[in-house]
Order: sequence, then structure tokens, then C-alpha cells
Amino acid sequence: MNTNKPSIDKKTKEHPHNVLITFWSFISDILNLKKGADIPGTIEGIKKDIDFKGPNVYILICSIIIASIGLNVNSSAAIIGAMLISPLMGPILGLGLSIGTYDWHTLKRSLKGLAIAVFVSLLTSFIYFKISPLQEIQQELLSRTRPTILDVFIALFGGLAGIVAGSRKEKSNVIPGVAIATALMPPLCTAGFGLATQNYTYFLGALYLFFINSVFICLATILIVRYMHFPLASWVDDRKKRRTRIQIAVFVFIVAIPSGFIFWDVIKESVFKNKAEKFITEQVKFEGAEIINKNTIYHRDSISTIEIFLIGEHVTPDAQNRVAALLPSFGLKKTNIQFYQNEGASKEIESMAGKLSQELRVGIIEDLYRKNEELLRNKDERIQFLEDKLFLIQKDSLPLHSIEKELKIQYEHLEKFAYAQSLEFSKDGKLDTIPTFLVHWNSYFLSKYRTTEKKNTEMKLEKWLEARLGLDTVRILHY
Repeated sequence: MNTNKPSIDKKTKEHPHNVLITFWSFISDILNLKKGADIPGTIEGIKKDIDFKGPNVYILICSIIIASIGLNVNSSAAIIGAMLISPLMGPILGLGLSIGTYDWHTLKRSLKGLAIAVFVSLLTSFIYFKISPLQEIQQELLSRTRPTILDVFIALFGGLAGIVAGSRKEKSNVIPGVAIATALMPPLCTAGFGLATQNYTYFLGALYLFFINSVFICLATILIVRYMHFPLASWVDDRKKRRTRIQIAVFVFIVAIPSGFIFWDVIKESVFKNKAEKFITEQVKFEGAEIINKNTIYHRDSISTIEIFLIGEHVTPDAQNRVAALLPSFGLKKTNIQFYQNEGASKEIESMAGKLSQELRVGIIEDLYRKNEELLRNKDERIQFLEDKLFLIQKDSLPLHSIEKELKIQYEHLEKFAYAQSLEFSKDGKLDTIPTFLVHWNSYFLSKYRTTEKKNTEMKLEKWLEARLGLDTVRILHY
């Protein structure tokens, strides 16, 4: 009997371990940033773009003017073009490089370059918006005044992509994309607009957005510089390194805090608008009246407002109050609803018009036009509609009593006359409305005057009536 146990191959015993090593090597190779990196070339390239003098200043001024025009006329293409040619990334990357490598000389140069760039940008945009005749606040400009935590993430990951791409020996087209994504230029232009219009809320909001972008691009640069072990420019002991890391972490945290609060406020505003839209759709329904437009105004610390603009039959205050009482059930406790109607005193209409923004007025006009278009579906219907209206206006507005007195003075043989609108149908089915006067002459006129004289008299009467009434055509018939 063979009592020997089967031997286990040593390679088989180590096989699971080998698989893990191979897998980890594979992952490490994929995520390896140092492979293909040009650290000396990256340092030289960043330092070259730090200073703002000569051509860089003129390029910056041109890009600021282009971005300001884009914000002024709401042109995304112009804004993107300005971001592509802007040299603002240079000193920000210089800050990250100098802090990451403890290069204090480069840090001073970067701070100086960034200060010059910000000053030139603010001055240029301030002058442009001061002399620009277009002062309306466009959406592209407004979107740069309320930075949120999302802008923090965009700046951080945009900066990471930028420094990683910039550290390669073979350069790619990532840098222009980073310039567009992180949007350093538009916030400075918006800050210039805030200064020019003395709107300091816009100025501070836009400047804070630029500050966020700069800080987190700089942070991304520091992280990559440390991770890839860029050579230190000066020796620093471990204690100072730890203190520097703590200072950077605290500073970044403090910078990010306000954006988190703003983001939370944006979320609450979005929730409010969704609830308000649902409430309007499900509860604001009045028989004989239609909603032609609506507006929601969110206030964080006070009462928010829903504005409803109605057309049609008058909605009573009791009906309005019944709708308003349903607001809490939709989670709209701190919300007031206001109704504006088209009928009533002129003061109410003027008040309504004053509250409408230009966009809202255009929306109302478009909505009214669309509703009338449904009634007048084609050209023939529109013509018929206008003819009927004209007939009613003419019928109600002809001064027949005055004409009667004037005719008696001018035509002594005219005993009486009648007026009516004749509806004349042609062969092709078209309808024409002709104002018709029926005249009755006395027996003396009929017996003494020739036929041609009678026709001339009636023709003269016809021309006089056309001129007197301002009509293109009048028909005279004898009875």
C-alpha cells in the first residue's frame, strides 16, 4: 500500500499570490503618472508663463474685452474664445508649483504676476462696461455671480487635468479644455461689470468665483507636484512640511465653506420652484380664466412669492383665498401667492405691467398670439374675421343722422333713404361686404329730369358719400 501523499507543486501553491502581484502591476502601470513625464520641462514651462509684461498684458487685455462683449450680448462663442486665448493660468500654476516645491522666489513672482493680471482684467472690464450702452444683465453674466461647491469640484478636477497634461513630454489639447472648464476669465469680467454698475453683490460673487477657481487649480497643482516628487527648491524639515500641509488644508477648507452654503441655498431654491410648479399645475385652475404666465420668487430668509397672471373671467377673492389655503399642503408654508388679472381698474393693469420683466411680457404676447392663431387657422378665416369686425364697427359708427340733414340740404328732391350692408357672393365662393344706400326721389325729379341726369346725380351722390364716410366703395340703388 502506497502511503506517500501526493506532492503539491510549489508554483501551484504560490499561484494566487502571483495573480495578485500581476494584477497590481497591471493597475500600477495604468495609473503611473511618472512614466512619460518631463519634470524639468514642466517646471521651465510654468515659470516662463508666470510674469505679466509685454505681450502677455496685451493678450490679456484683448481676451478681457472679448469676454466682456460675450457677457454683454450673451454670446457663449465669444466667451469661450476669450478663455482659450487668456494667459491667466500661468501665475496660478506658478503658485501651485512654488508652494509644492518650497520655491519662495517663484512664489513671489507668481503672486506679483497674478496681482497684475487681476488688476489689468478688472480695469479693462470696468472701462468697457462703463462706456458700453448695453447695461442689461444677461444670463451668461448672471451665472457667474453665485459660485457653489460644484464650481469647487470643477476647478479642482480641471486643475488636476491641466497639470497632469502639462507634465507630459508630448503635449495634448487638454490645456485649452481646462481653460474653458475652469472659466477664470468670465468671473473677472463680471466683477468689472459689478464695479462699473456699482452692483457690489455681483462684484463680490464674481470675485469669489475667480478666487475659488484660482485656489483649487493651485491646490491640484500642489498635489500632483508632491505626488510626482518634483525636486524641492529649498530644504525644509519635516516639522515645517507638516505645518505647511495643515495651513494649506485649513485655508482650502475656509475658502470652500461659503460655496457649500450657497450650494445648499441653490438646492432649496430648486426644491421651492419644483413644488411651486407642481402646485400651479394641480391647484391653480379657474373656470373661464387662463394662466398666461407665472413667476416664482424665492427668498431664503423671508416670504417667497408665486405670481400668477390671468386672462379671461374675473376670479373672485374668495376663489383666490381657497387656492392660497392649499399652499402648506404642498410644502409651501412660507409662500405668498398673488394673482394679477387683465380686467379691472387701469391702476391694477399698470401695476401688473410694472411687475413684468421684459421676458415675461414677451411670453404673454407670444401666448396671446398663439391662442389667436388657433382661432384663425388660415388666411380665409382671418379675412372673414376682419371683415365681420369691420362690418360691426362701420354699422355702429356711421353718422346717419348727420348724413340725413346734409342730404336734405344738398339734394332737395331726395325724399328718403335707407342704409344696409350688402353681402355679395362671387362665383368662386368669396364673400364681399358692400355699404349700400337706397334712395327714393320725389315725383318731380323722376318726371322732369332725364335718365342721364338722374344717373349723374346718383353718381355724384355716391362719390360724396365715399368721401364723407371714408369708404372705398359705396353702392347707390333707387327704390
